[in-house]
Amino acid sequence: MYDIVIVGAGPAGLTAAIYARRANKQVLLLEKAAFGGQITFSPKVENYPGFESVSGSGLADKLVEQALGQGADVEIETVVDIRDNGATKTVLTEEGNAYDAKAVIVCAGARHRHLGLEHEERFIGDGISFCAVCDGAFYKDKTVGLVGGGNSALQEAILLSETCRQVIVIQNLDRLTGEEQLQEIVYKRPNIQVLTGTVVSGIADTETFTGITVRRVADDAEQMLALDGLFVAIGLQPENEAFAGLAQLDAAGYFATGEDCVTKTPGLFVAGDCRAKAVRQVATAVGDGAVAALAACRYIDNL
Repeated sequence: MYDIVIVGAGPAGLTAAIYARRANKQVLLLEKAAFGGQITFSPKVENYPGFESVSGSGLADKLVEQALGQGADVEIETVVDIRDNGATKTVLTEEGNAYDAKAVIVCAGARHRHLGLEHEERFIGDGISFCAVCDGAFYKDKTVGLVGGGNSALQEAILLSETCRQVIVIQNLDRLTGEEQLQEIVYKRPNIQVLTGTVVSGIADTETFTGITVRRVADDAEQMLALDGLFVAIGLQPENEAFAGLAQLDAAGYFATGEDCVTKTPGLFVAGDCRAKAVRQVATAVGDGAVAALAACRYIDNL
């Protein structure tokens, strides 16, 4: 029996483990893939307090080292269900194991939607990025593409246009779908080019990222775009369905909880990018992890 089982070992989960262990709670971290979450795809992080510049994987390594140093147990397993037994919870994994705990913190994160093209995975973090705030500065005075036409995509395009030589926005629909005010800004920027009715059909099979092939939907005409980098802003996809019975989800599938990270189920807490929130950055995920861990500790102490 653990005091707290944490589902997901990204920045939120690792921070929760550190705080819970410092409160002398027995903690188990369950991670299905790689420790560190989405941050490991960023070649450099320059907006996290205390580090002028650090690689995403380097920052993740430090968080993992600290959590393990505090005495947290870890297992590489995929959580498929959580059973509410009242005063305890049982966390079930795809590998067939069941872990009992007094409280559970779900830090399942949210993954960026990918284009689903050949060679895409090879260049993620090294030519293909999902965050202009995180990685835009690395493309100063360079030409980048940006896939998407909604609010988030247009905001990213505007941000990139402040430092990039040229930004090419690629939208599969025949119009942009972001707010009119954002569209006006985009179309007024001389270094932003908008290609509507266009899809990315291929990624150059080269040693380093050099560009993409795009296809015009109307007539299937293709052209090669030479790019220094590509930003993909076609949405995020939370993976919270397995826990929908215990915590309310919003229309987009995120946990509909407040800043207290508390759910409708006593003893179940959520933190990080899987939670409905306005800003998804490493700093906000870490903040969530601390809040959820302290809330879980108070819950256990009051049992």
